[in-house]
Amino acid sequence: MIHRWVLTGCLAALTTSIQAQPLKIESPVAESESATPAPLPPLSQLVALALSYDSGLQSQRLDSQSVAQEVPMAQAGLRPRLDATAAYRYTDADNIYTDNPGDYPDEVYDDRVSGKTRDTSWELRMTQPLFSLERWRRVGKAQAQMDAATLQVAVAERDLAVKVVETYLDAYQASRKLGLLIAQRESLVLQQRQAQRAYDLGIGDRINLLESRSRLDQAVADQTSAENDLANALSDLERLTGTPLNFDPELVDTPEKLDIAPETRPLESWLAQTQDNVQVLLAAEQQRVAQIDTDVRSATRYPELNLVVGYSDVDSNDALRTSNDLTASIEMNLPIYQGGYTSASIRQGELTAMAGTASVENAQRLAQQEVRKRLRSMQGDLRQIEALQRSVESGSLFLQAAIRGESLGLRDLVDVLDARSSLYDLRIRFIETLCLYLKDRTYLDAAVGQLDTSALTDVANILARVEQASSGRTG
Repeated sequence: MIHRWVLTGCLAALTTSIQAQPLKIESPVAESESATPAPLPPLSQLVALALSYDSGLQSQRLDSQSVAQEVPMAQAGLRPRLDATAAYRYTDADNIYTDNPGDYPDEVYDDRVSGKTRDTSWELRMTQPLFSLERWRRVGKAQAQMDAATLQVAVAERDLAVKVVETYLDAYQASRKLGLLIAQRESLVLQQRQAQRAYDLGIGDRINLLESRSRLDQAVADQTSAENDLANALSDLERLTGTPLNFDPELVDTPEKLDIAPETRPLESWLAQTQDNVQVLLAAEQQRVAQIDTDVRSATRYPELNLVVGYSDVDSNDALRTSNDLTASIEMNLPIYQGGYTSASIRQGELTAMAGTASVENAQRLAQQEVRKRLRSMQGDLRQIEALQRSVESGSLFLQAAIRGESLGLRDLVDVLDARSSLYDLRIRFIETLCLYLKDRTYLDAAVGQLDTSALTDVANILARVEQASSGRTG
């Protein structure tokens, strides 16, 4: 009986001394939640900044413009070609004139008999292709190459947009997690101080003291990790967009009902939309380029027909060599045998086209697998979000009950602090699961070619609803 009386008196004294301290349980939470959260950086604008700022994407665009020049280069092969040549020629000959000078006594033959001539000449030559199957097919190949280069830019833009969204969500998650961890740490500091006072008064358990210290140290470590994650995410966002951003740590609350509608469309409908995946479109276009290239190689077996018109002017010390000539001709060129080169080249093109067909099938399967994986993940994420919302609601009710019980003397301060710390853990898990769902949603939109401004707006709106719910409750 004496022991129980002493224990009751010590608990009453400990409770009185703790309540007299300036640090209170509600103060850090109330102060943190009273401030209005700063507005989030606009996601769509950040993606637009990244698309205009990223140097890797700029390089892709310049490469695409470079490839586009293949079209006028190929078309030039079908247009007239005009060449001009000029020459100076010195000749020291040994021929019938030099060997028999007596047979050519006329002065006209003097320079020719000497064997030494000096000629100055120039020529204009225009060539117009009349028929060339190879050159016609090269134009089609160049256009296909240009389309493939454009799709390569689209793939790079999609990957960059996904990277910006993912990094944005990492920054948001780290900042909100950091805000919750700061509040949790303050609560754990109070819990550790109470455990220390109870232990110093001889009414506390050393195990409880070590547990409180361990939880506080873990909270410090988690806070440090969240600070590093936030700094890294902000650094990546600045590198991608060229703009320094600020995600202030905020103590967000969990909405009572977030109401994220699950995907009701059948799986077959999603899989059919993978045809719009830019990676699939790129693989198909590259396969088309390979097929046209095979046709170009096959066209080298056909003859070429050209119209050639030329004009030449030769001025020589040998009067017999001086002339002005105008010529016109139709020339046909037919390759007959090149040592097996043409057959090998055609076979090489056919194999490349077959490889392109396999690449299209592989890209299609990867896109469909991505859709299946993301849909499964999103379904699991939504179930977790709903369960965590219920857990947070139950945790909030338990915290209120603990506070009420502590005021009535039915529970002590440890129960209140422990309930508040557990509630912070649930809210952290909710933010992490929500960001994971939004990432899965972004990857799903990218897999079916629907990652556009409306998709980015949907992601931003869900985050805004969480922020509004937090400010609405705290107000």
